[in-house]
Amino acid sequence: MLLHKSETLTFFTPEILENSGAVLFDTGISAGFPSPAEDFKEQRISLDRELIKNKEATFFAKVSGQSMIGAGLDDKDLLVIDRSIEPAHNKIAVCFLDGEFTVKRLKIDDEGLWLQPENPNYPIIRITDDNDFVIWGIVTNVIKKV
Repeated sequence: MLLHKSETLTFFTPEILENSGAVLFDTGISAGFPSPAEDFKEQRISLDRELIKNKEATFFAKVSGQSMIGAGLDDKDLLVIDRSIEPAHNKIAVCFLDGEFTVKRLKIDDEGLWLQPENPNYPIIRITDDNDFVIWGIVTNVIKKV
C-alpha cells in the first residue's frame, strides 16, 4: 500500500501473506565453475520473514536519485526501513529534513550530526538547530533489480 511520495523516496507498508514464499535451493549456486549435480533440497522461503523483523515498524521505500550510489543504493532500489532500530554512527538512515525525506549515512562526532552522501557530487549536510529534522528509520536491506 502506498503511504507517501516525496521527491526522493516513495514509502510503502509491507503486506505479509500467510503461506507465501518462493522456492529456496539450500545447496547454494556456484558463481564459478558448475558443481557436480546434487539432489537439490527444496524448501520455501518468505522474503518478508527474512527481511522484516518488526512488522509494525517496518516500511519499504523506493529510492529516487544518485546520492547513495557508493553505498550500493541506486535509483529505483527498494529499501527496507525499520523505525524501531536506534540511530547510530555510520548507519544508513531515512531522515526527514526541512520538509523532504532523504536517505544518507549518519555521521556523529564531537561537533554534531552530519548526513553523509555516498557520492562525491553531493554535499555533506550538517544538521543544526535551524533544521526541521527527524531520523525516521534505519535502512536494514536493499532490494534491487539486475
